[in-house]
Amino acid sequence: MAEEVWVGTWRPHRPRGPIMALYSSPGPKYLIPPTTGFVKHTPTKLRAPAYSFRGAPMLLAENCSPGPRYSVNPKILRTGRDLGPAYSILGRYRTKTIMTPGPGDYFPEKSTKYVFDSAPSHSISARTKTFRVDSTPGPAAYMLPVVMGPHTVGKASQPSFSIKGRSKLGSFSDDLHKTPGPAAYRQTDVQVTKFKAPRYTMAARVEPPGDKTLKPGPGAHSPEKVTVTKPCAPVVTFGIKHSDYVTPLVVDVE
Repeated sequence: MAEEVWVGTWRPHRPRGPIMALYSSPGPKYLIPPTTGFVKHTPTKLRAPAYSFRGAPMLLAENCSPGPRYSVNPKILRTGRDLGPAYSILGRYRTKTIMTPGPGDYFPEKSTKYVFDSAPSHSISARTKTFRVDSTPGPAAYMLPVVMGPHTVGKASQPSFSIKGRSKLGSFSDDLHKTPGPAAYRQTDVQVTKFKAPRYTMAARVEPPGDKTLKPGPGAHSPEKVTVTKPCAPVVTFGIKHSDYVTPLVVDVE
């Protein structure tokens, strides 16, 4: 039998009291928010103003700006260039030549008919080009009116008679009274003047009156959720009522 290795006087045993590391709940992980400072301050207390001290600003680099290497023109101000009037000698501009009429282009002797009253004057000119296509009637298109019959124009005509068919108005077949015939009347029902006999009809079966709305069944009700007569509905949970690490009561039975 091999010798057991010495591991000390400690041996596994039950803890004397509950250990927080053995519980599966977060335990004291959630703490009360502090009342000092600015970060995570409790919302139930007033928070005083907080101030912070920052370090010295960083020194600017040497090449962050161009410096005075750009020389500004002294004649340029904030309102524009400060210069006096300047003149230059240039050549003559090219102008477009416009032909204007001279004194010989006017005829004042022809203006008398526009200034003074004159009689109407007519001129004989050549036939226009559009006259050839005019659709005007020629002499053969006109016909002289007839001189015989009742339709003469400008002439007296004798009375004329014509033979037509028999007219239906005033004939023997014309009903002057406009009265209806025997076929225009319907036969009077016997039940109008006699006692009415009983009548029977065969109709479909009549459904009894009732309410066709959907009614909830037994499974639609939840009596366990009623809180009218109780403070709250019964709550059922599945878990351990005691801790696994509490020392059980051991009774020695001889």
